Amino acid sequence: MRKMKVGALVAAGVLAGGFAATNASAADLGGNCCADLEERIAELEATTARKGNRKVSLTVSGWVGQQVMWWDDGSESNAYVTDLGSTLGSHVKFTGQATILPGWTAGYVLHIEAIGSDSLTTNQDTPDGRNALSQSAGQTNGVSTLQSFWFIKSDQLGKVSVGKQSDAADNAAILVDGSGSLVPANWVAFDVNSFGIRTKAGGFVGGPTATDSALHWGGAYCQSAGGAWGDCFGVPRNVVRYDSPTFGGFSVSASWGEDDIWAITTRYAGEWHDFKVAAVASYAESTDEGLNGIVNNNTQQYFQAGAYIEHIPTGLFAYGAYGHDAYANDVVGFGDGGQSETYYLKGGIRQRWVPLGHTVLYGEYEHIKGSGVFSQSDLAGIGATEDTTKVWGLGVVQEIDAAAMSIWVKYRHLDYDDNNLSGIAYDNFDYVGMGALINF
Repeated sequence: MRKMKVGALVAAGVLAGGFAATNASAADLGGNCCADLEERIAELEATTARKGNRKVSLTVSGWVGQQVMWWDDGSESNAYVTDLGSTLGSHVKFTGQATILPGWTAGYVLHIEAIGSDSLTTNQDTPDGRNALSQSAGQTNGVSTLQSFWFIKSDQLGKVSVGKQSDAADNAAILVDGSGSLVPANWVAFDVNSFGIRTKAGGFVGGPTATDSALHWGGAYCQSAGGAWGDCFGVPRNVVRYDSPTFGGFSVSASWGEDDIWAITTRYAGEWHDFKVAAVASYAESTDEGLNGIVNNNTQQYFQAGAYIEHIPTGLFAYGAYGHDAYANDVVGFGDGGQSETYYLKGGIRQRWVPLGHTVLYGEYEHIKGSGVFSQSDLAGIGATEDTTKVWGLGVVQEIDAAAMSIWVKYRHLDYDDNNLSGIAYDNFDYVGMGALINF
């Protein structure tokens, strides 16, 4: 019996090591260790992450990512230290499941995001951004619930999830990018969303500061609670979601929730000879007037598609994404409501040139055009009915396998154009980002 208790004490001590640094005295086995064995075991159990009812597993995972960003808007330049942007920022995820019957499981996900300075809300006036998802004015540091849902899964029938989670359209086109450069280079304006666009004269249209400006680099191209530029349905929502099993590389996801938002997405992933291939097509529709002040019971429709191909022996890869956002019905004062189109292309090479891990070299180009409610020039009433933002960039990513880590350096150049219909000339925006992300 004494040997069994000593074994239990050792096991509890191993588990407690990562969670009870402040209670180290409970694991002190010095002195007469066996006299109060049961009391010490009870103390250790009180400071140890446990499985609750001992039938449901617990896995803790996540990542921490930060970056240094140097920017120049033509009149001002500066350097900020920021997170990677809400939904992509540092987080911790608690995941668990239990077997109900052979082939049937039930589980949960609790996904917590910790934001120190959200890059989505930084600008020329705000070096420390607030958490964009919390929507709490002035909040520069915050912890918020990114996802919280339960699920039931059948190996043969698929998975049903209920709660706050990614809907079927969330990140659909982004996630097929298997190059290893997804975080630093994707089609969402994570780094520049709230930066004001300067005129050639050095000012801002509509106000004296970037915060007051009517024009921002994130634009109005996504008129929903989602990403700027692309991924227009790109935030977790309270939905019911279904994910099918994978058949021959193909799978289907569908979701519905809120008031009312639904989406359906088809995916494919596989290998053809020496090529790795992934593709996705997704459609989402919303009549939720609560998303912003413009929807007003009109139907918003968003289609996106993405594809990735990599030649495995050489590491040469190409990735592309397309998004189209539109209102199907009239919006008062804006005719047919408007639409936006986004094209994103990226190509490069992924090779293991050094023992640390793969190195990724890439170049990217993005073209975003909006009209009507999807044109911030039109919304600002400055004489233009559509506008365009163009982005091109270069970067290098180095993976460090031994630390489950990636580091990168990237450069991007942004150009804004309203076809000179407003008679205003605008300055460009350039920035260099250096960052790292480590998984746990």
